[in-house]
Amino acid sequence: MKNAHRLSGAARHVIAAVLTLVMLYPIVWLISSSLKESSQVFVQANSLIPQGWHFENYAIGWKGFGGITFTTFYANTLFVVILATVGSVISSTVVAYGFARLRFRGKKLWFICMLLTLMLPGEITMVPQYIMFNELDWINTYWPLIFPTFFGTPFFIFLIMQFIRTIPYELDEAATIDGCNRFRVFYRIIAPLVVPAMMTSAIFSFYWRWDDFMGPLIYLSSPSKYTVSLALKMFADPEAVSNWGAMFAMMVVSLIPVMLVFFFFQKYIVEGISTSGLKG
Repeated sequence: MKNAHRLSGAARHVIAAVLTLVMLYPIVWLISSSLKESSQVFVQANSLIPQGWHFENYAIGWKGFGGITFTTFYANTLFVVILATVGSVISSTVVAYGFARLRFRGKKLWFICMLLTLMLPGEITMVPQYIMFNELDWINTYWPLIFPTFFGTPFFIFLIMQFIRTIPYELDEAATIDGCNRFRVFYRIIAPLVVPAMMTSAIFSFYWRWDDFMGPLIYLSSPSKYTVSLALKMFADPEAVSNWGAMFAMMVVSLIPVMLVFFFFQKYIVEGISTSGLKG
């Protein structure tokens, strides 16, 4: 029995190791390609060990194009990501508190409407939003990428609302007896207790905004305002020779913030999602 148990455990570890290698292969290939000469990237596509280590790809890639370095692109991206994340998390928490704790006319109808927006593909609202932002003269600004987040994100609203429902309502009643109004109950009681769900929402928002390509592509036209995702696309020039080595090098660098956020805050992802599903 012990031998069978050991074999079973060894088999599980082998399967896990194989799956890990399969999932990590694209990242390893990307790092390897970032150190190859541009003309050899696809010639040596099956080799993970470069014939020559071209670390200068990172310096060349960081210079960017048109006199605009990746320092500018990273600054633009962080500006959009931070403001959009803060707006999305704060507004979603407030709306979630309203759905979870307040009683008002048409509550179920508005909740259904919110869920319907969650199910709508982004392509459906793309044209109406562009027309609206064009009328506001917000094209080629960051407002279309930031302003809508201050009205809540359906997925985050639902996630935080489920988390709030796990909090005993007796805490609200006790705080009300002590003289707290609705705002103070939310600020002093609910908000500190839903930090895991808020952190989970912030992490997802960071991922989505950092990787967003379509939004900046539609609304930004000045290279000096480009985000990292658009800047990476500029390396691929169909009318000239693309510098694949520099492009892949900047792709590797663009992964660093995402990886750091995941490794430092992964416990909040697990805690926020698992606790939100304890009570419907």
